[in-house]
Amino acid sequence: MVLVIDRCREKQRKEASRLQTVNRKLTAMNKLLMEENDRLQKQVSRLVYENGYMRQQLHNPSVATTDTSCESVVTSGQHHQQQNAAAPRPQRDANNPAGLLAIAEETLAEFLSKATGTAVDWVQMVGMKPGPDSIGIIAVSHNCSGVAARACGLVSLEPTKVAEILKDRPSWYRDCRCVDILHVIPTGNGGTIELIYMQTYAPTTLAAPRDFWTLRYTSGLEDGSLVICERSLTQSTGGPSGPNTPNFVRAEVLPSGYLIRPCEGGGSMIHIVDHVDLDAWSVPEVLRPLYESPKILAQKTTIAALRHIRQIAHESSGEMPYGGGRQPAVLRTFSQRLSRGFNDAVNGFPDDGWSLMSSDGSEDVTIAINSSPNKLVGSHVNSSQLFSAIEGGILCAKASMLLQNVPPALLVRFLREHRSEWADPGVDAYSAAALRASPYAVPGLRASGFMGSQVILPLAHTLEHEEFLEVIRLEGHSLCHDEVVLSRDMYLLQLCSGVDENAAGACAQLVFAPIDESFADDAPLLPSGFRVIPLDAKTDPPSGTRTLDLASTLEVGSGGTTRASSDASSTCNTRSVLTIAFQFSYENHLRESVAAMARQYVRTVVASVQRVAMAIAPSRLGGQLEMKQTPESPEAHTLARWIGRSYRFHTGAELLRADTQCTDASLKALWQHSDSIMCCSLKAAPVFTFANQAGLDMLETTLIALQDISLEKILDDDGRKALCTEYPKIMQQGFAYLPGGVCVSSMGRPVSYEQAVAWKVLSDDDTPHCLAFMFVNWSFV
Repeated sequence: MVLVIDRCREKQRKEASRLQTVNRKLTAMNKLLMEENDRLQKQVSRLVYENGYMRQQLHNPSVATTDTSCESVVTSGQHHQQQNAAAPRPQRDANNPAGLLAIAEETLAEFLSKATGTAVDWVQMVGMKPGPDSIGIIAVSHNCSGVAARACGLVSLEPTKVAEILKDRPSWYRDCRCVDILHVIPTGNGGTIELIYMQTYAPTTLAAPRDFWTLRYTSGLEDGSLVICERSLTQSTGGPSGPNTPNFVRAEVLPSGYLIRPCEGGGSMIHIVDHVDLDAWSVPEVLRPLYESPKILAQKTTIAALRHIRQIAHESSGEMPYGGGRQPAVLRTFSQRLSRGFNDAVNGFPDDGWSLMSSDGSEDVTIAINSSPNKLVGSHVNSSQLFSAIEGGILCAKASMLLQNVPPALLVRFLREHRSEWADPGVDAYSAAALRASPYAVPGLRASGFMGSQVILPLAHTLEHEEFLEVIRLEGHSLCHDEVVLSRDMYLLQLCSGVDENAAGACAQLVFAPIDESFADDAPLLPSGFRVIPLDAKTDPPSGTRTLDLASTLEVGSGGTTRASSDASSTCNTRSVLTIAFQFSYENHLRESVAAMARQYVRTVVASVQRVAMAIAPSRLGGQLEMKQTPESPEAHTLARWIGRSYRFHTGAELLRADTQCTDASLKALWQHSDSIMCCSLKAAPVFTFANQAGLDMLETTLIALQDISLEKILDDDGRKALCTEYPKIMQQGFAYLPGGVCVSSMGRPVSYEQAVAWKVLSDDDTPHCLAFMFVNWSFV
């Protein structure tokens, strides 16, 4: 009885502690919301004042423009930045702490005006709702110099610990290549000034990486808060000149930083501001949205910092389950190594040992080699298994392209779940064999390879499931004595992120590296994979769901632009940049063979991804039908009317129950019909010419790609035999019922159907126009 009472009391104590924690979070969040409301009220007041001021100017242009009655006009970030730019300050070097402290104090004031004031017009990101369990309040800039993002959130860590984590930028900022603190200067108020040089990776193979030369100021405030603020040292701000590195583009950090407030009862409230100018004009026009989007900045930097802190706090509480018996820090290191290794492959920095190989005449795939890979992987990694510094090295084949109308999260999710659609098992076996003592010859790309099933073994995931680490087991099966290696299971360590379709501006990524069964902490990793970065929505002419090689779009004023502008109408496309990079180890005597294999393999993967992208892209038929609905283009309406009329004539039943008084009713009824309806040509090798939405879904294709699919390809042997038997009946009587069976989509997936109906579609003069098929109650097996 006493034991039961003790358990009840312990349960009550835990519940009371949990409720107190929730109450503290709610209290802190309420305070945060009140501050946010105050900021919004100030912003509204400023806008009302500016609106009235502009009206006064319009009615009385002679009024002088020196009115400074509104404080927000004087202290706005844009005005302040313009004043700073207009009055360059004298150079202040690292030997002049007073001059640097003046820059630091100015940076602090401007940062606080962004973090808690109205210096920037903030717009809350969609889907980021405040609450005790949410990540926080996320906002992005609107109409300001550069791009900016802001986050406010609560974490259960003390301010000093939060500051320590945030200052260790390489631990959470995946685009950070290196951070060098060149000078540390203590200040009289107990703070520190640091002069920092930082390099960041380029997200694609088509733009140069960025570097930054900044002053970082760490100080305490009177209310007990910690502040870490930062800005670039430029000619306008003063300060010493920073290092210049070839092949990097110097970008600018405008006053940014972290305000860390202690909360009653423990924990911290964090305000994060990131404000940068990434020199977007130095990149091709098609890529500029990557450097001009505050949403991308928010996802890659601001939200990433807040998520990392919350992740550390959650791990510290001991509530986070992890697989494989590994400590969270070890698994997090694996994730960082995968991401960093992929970034190194995409960028191919010469100081890491990378150099370009001569091209085969086509610039679609870039081949880079690294003959000193020990420097790349680091001294802490056991690289002797993977290659010898004398006898071999690393080879990387990479390419980038533009995708049209393909959601990044959807594409990466498909690539993860359907590896057999794009991967060659022979190439996987070659990569896996590099980890073993027995050599494996360079594979030739086969028309088809036999791979067993893919088994995904979860290892870890982040708090909000935006990133997860897993082991992939590829079950191998040998087809003959020459493929003994394929009979062994192969293992990949894989990192997947950005698969939430509702996360605006999020980059989706799938990165993997072969590992052996031991899965040692110091195992060498050669990451390969895919990165898909969304571009801001842009009004473009209809282009179907085509997937384009990006090189063809980079020519400013090229014929491609002219052709695009001449199309009939425009629609809103979602565009993204896909970057692919695959790494292989090689022995020196096989380098040319491995390079040829890698180049051809990446081209094959590109073709596969293009086919996948075409298939999974949202159908654009709706927009095409709208064009067909004009009196000058009645083909779609005519075909729909012929299909319905011929079905009624041959079978005596109604296919399309539509109001004949409505000109487009038949077309809409056909398009929305629940069964799969498709038409094919009357030729010796019939190909599809039209399908409704259900038909496109069943074939896993689009209207554009439909014409590349033949009837023979989707039917199995029984289906083809049944059609051959019934074909004379179809041509004589006009229709036939075919038994249920199984067919195959364009993606190779089996599709079952209960029954199929085939009938001859007649034109207005009763001549055969095409064959129509209806697959009743179809579903994927």
